[in-house]
Amino acid sequence: MRLWGTRPSASDVRPKGDAAGERPLDADAEFQTMTAFTTPHTPEPIPLELAESGRARRRGLLGRDGVEGALLLTPASAVHTVGMRFAVDVAYLDRRLRVLTVRTMRPGRIGLPRFRARHVLEAEAGAMERWGLRRGVLVSVRDF
Repeated sequence: MRLWGTRPSASDVRPKGDAAGERPLDADAEFQTMTAFTTPHTPEPIPLELAESGRARRRGLLGRDGVEGALLLTPASAVHTVGMRFAVDVAYLDRRLRVLTVRTMRPGRIGLPRFRARHVLEAEAGAMERWGLRRGVLVSVRDF
């Protein structure tokens, strides 16, 4: 259990007993963890990067031309696409990783904070529709 005011850890997102699968994604992103997620509508695990530190959340998908899989920002309740090179699908998740809402954001937009959102899942535009992510779907995060 986490005390009020303490920094959340990877255990807040992963099921208890799972070890962190920490592998650097590139030389500039050693602060992100690689894992995978599934939904009831996805037969294969989808690659997932975890952005848990403040630095990783601030950088997010900035400076990239695309993303393989998705990026989970945690904790987060709002995102922006200022400086992004491509449109993204954004799913706002509650603390149990249930999808609250899904939006597509074009570059240069600022999203409003979502009530009850504790995590934000980002992917290239159109990906979440293919994965069946919509309001009410439960996302399962696991090690890759």
